[in-house]
Amino acid sequence: MSTPKRNNRVQDLESLVRQNTRLARSQWPSEIGPRSLYVLKSLTREFGLSLASGEILLLNSSWYVTAAGLLRLARDNRCCGIHVHAVSKLCDAESGRWVFKATVYKSPGSKAFVGYGDADPSNISPLVRGAVMRVAETRAVNRALRKAYGIGLCSVEEIGSYSPAIEPAPRKHNASHPAGVNASGNGQPRLRDRLCLLIRQHQLNPTLVKRYAADFCGTEALRDTPRDLVESFINNLAEWAARDREGLLCKLNSYTQPEEVKS
Repeated sequence: MSTPKRNNRVQDLESLVRQNTRLARSQWPSEIGPRSLYVLKSLTREFGLSLASGEILLLNSSWYVTAAGLLRLARDNRCCGIHVHAVSKLCDAESGRWVFKATVYKSPGSKAFVGYGDADPSNISPLVRGAVMRVAETRAVNRALRKAYGIGLCSVEEIGSYSPAIEPAPRKHNASHPAGVNASGNGQPRLRDRLCLLIRQHQLNPTLVKRYAADFCGTEALRDTPRDLVESFINNLAEWAARDREGLLCKLNSYTQPEEVKS
């Protein structure tokens, strides 16, 4: 016999399935097919992963779980503890290579679930250079959590081209560096990197984004634009892409230049 609590849980999951489906179709219209939707619905029903909360992500037509999703899942299942430490004999601070071991305990007295994570400058995103040790730690925790809760889906932090959950270590500000799109004096990813990531994530046309940016900022080139204005444009682009990608595409398409008629 079903209970009210179980019925509510099923209803919540089905509501989440519909929400995830709408968001996925809106955000990745060219990549979402029957198979992708089937996998998304299965993952939603089994693990309650939320696309809006950044717990799952589609990259190159494949689904990846995120560190946020794994940690939320662990919390909801009352994970007893996570122990993490560097494997000293496999680490080399001079070359920037780090290896961590993570051990997850689902409940008091439960068996241990172990995962290893490694990172070095050759297998991480340029966005997280300077945070190699933290990337390795996150990868180890993710692998241990995936083992503990039976998630065969790879986590996005474990791949080398995309690691959004980790911020790079602060860099020293170079006063001679241009104030525009490349500069970063507060430890955040460079504006150019953030813009490229947005373009790739939302599958935007780089040429049209460039024209929109010039119009938004009132300059011919972003490199000549004050950093705060460039940052304002990127924040606007990110918010619009997340809220209404179709509307943003219409705006970008308005910057399409008609082809010249050849004689």
